[in-house]
Amino acid sequence: MPIKWVLHWQPNAGTTVNTQILTEVSQCVESINGVKEGRWKATLSFYKPMLREQANALEFPRDFLGISLQEQPNKYYFVIRGQRLILEAESSIQTIMEKLQSYKTRVALNFEGFQYQLGDFQLRVGKVVPIHSESLRGIVMEMEYLPISSWEKSHQIMGEFFDIWQEALAKRSLPGHFVHIEPILSEFGLSDQYTSQHTAVQYASIMAQMIATAQSAQAVRN
Repeated sequence: MPIKWVLHWQPNAGTTVNTQILTEVSQCVESINGVKEGRWKATLSFYKPMLREQANALEFPRDFLGISLQEQPNKYYFVIRGQRLILEAESSIQTIMEKLQSYKTRVALNFEGFQYQLGDFQLRVGKVVPIHSESLRGIVMEMEYLPISSWEKSHQIMGEFFDIWQEALAKRSLPGHFVHIEPILSEFGLSDQYTSQHTAVQYASIMAQMIATAQSAQAVRN
């Protein structure tokens, strides 16, 4: 499976994300000869346990995420970051969880936008919005290199392409930049050969980062 980096937009201090930035980012992809190929979407849900007694709350993980990816429509991925756990299940697990009423969705977010082809690279640029809302919470980008599936071997070429991309974007003087935060995949028991589980872990990592950024911005405003 081709290697992929999942990046998120880090706004400059005192600024927030807006649709104009998303438009400019998309235009930038096209300016470096990215060919639009269609839409893409991923969904991430935060779960909370349905507790009979509040005293049991500490027994359950706080950051329990479920992720569905367009590349694997029949699969569903659970990530518990605190315990470094990643689990792949059949997508029907979501229905089972609803029926069992053991966990319920606290917040669900869509990552959605457009996919672009750029030589051996595929770029996906999209917005982060709550389901049933158009309130923009962030901007994400998937950067995929089709010929390589080894995490280690791809590092140099991914890093070089990321630098080229940042340079192209810098010319637009936008109030922020894309960040690549690399989770320590071995902590999750993942090997060097890339899989959709690697993608799910990256989504969980950028989500934690986006929440931390939003909270620190909130603290500054207060």
